[in-house]
Amino acid sequence: MSLQATVKRLTAPAFTARKGGEKLVCLTAYNAWMARLLDEHVDMLLIGDSMGMVQMGYQSTLPVMLEDVIVGGRAVVGASVKALVVVDMPFGSYQTSPQVAFEACARAMKETGCGAVKLEGGVEMAGTVAFLAQRGIPVMGHVGLTPQSVNVLGGYGARGRKDVERKKIMDDALAIAGAGAFALVIEAVEEPLARKITRAVAIPTIGIGGSPDCDGQILVAEDMLGLLGDGGPKPKFVKQYAHLAGEVSKAAAAYAKEVRGGAFPDRQAHCYPQIKKQAEKG
Repeated sequence: MSLQATVKRLTAPAFTARKGGEKLVCLTAYNAWMARLLDEHVDMLLIGDSMGMVQMGYQSTLPVMLEDVIVGGRAVVGASVKALVVVDMPFGSYQTSPQVAFEACARAMKETGCGAVKLEGGVEMAGTVAFLAQRGIPVMGHVGLTPQSVNVLGGYGARGRKDVERKKIMDDALAIAGAGAFALVIEAVEEPLARKITRAVAIPTIGIGGSPDCDGQILVAEDMLGLLGDGGPKPKFVKQYAHLAGEVSKAAAAYAKEVRGGAFPDRQAHCYPQIKKQAEKG
């Protein structure tokens, strides 16, 4: 019997039911090989629009297209069996109107097989979240630092440093939860505020620079694995559990040395020998 036949994939309602229970473990994945490695260990795999910066070399998430996350989502769904798979809707694919958002989200779900979508925004997006939830699309919200609004926010710094901003983030969280979202990402806010939001909403909160008291945590997998290298600034909320960039570089250097020196490929170990034909019988 296949693993697919014996393992039941986590659903959005089951994810919501974990509020206040065992911590929810979430990571990003943009391709099949990463999804296959992570699926056993996590509750959610997010095809984040962070792929724009991590995989495509963009300076922000804004250039990511709906087609990009659909390709990634299809690969992640196909390679995983256990985790809830959530597609991060790109900038411009859902903000125009609830109807436009429904068309984009429905396409993402139909073409990937994912279990939910994620939208950024607060009070201004509550009507869209309600519209989608009422039409069968599970929505994960995202408040605090919202990377798609980086040009309005003025950068990627922590949010909620002033009373007025703290109130706005709380209002945003309450609005999205009240509109029917099944979970809420809280990114880069003061820890007491993330804790307060977690206690105030009836849905799970997923922290990324939030609080240990959030119902779960998410990181970009490549950050967590140290695949992006150790040089340069990284967000305060990132913890590296491995330093694989160095290992990749060492492996590439060893490969290059052997190719240039003629040690690889080995004629016997890595090449195909000629098959001698048997003499034809007369």
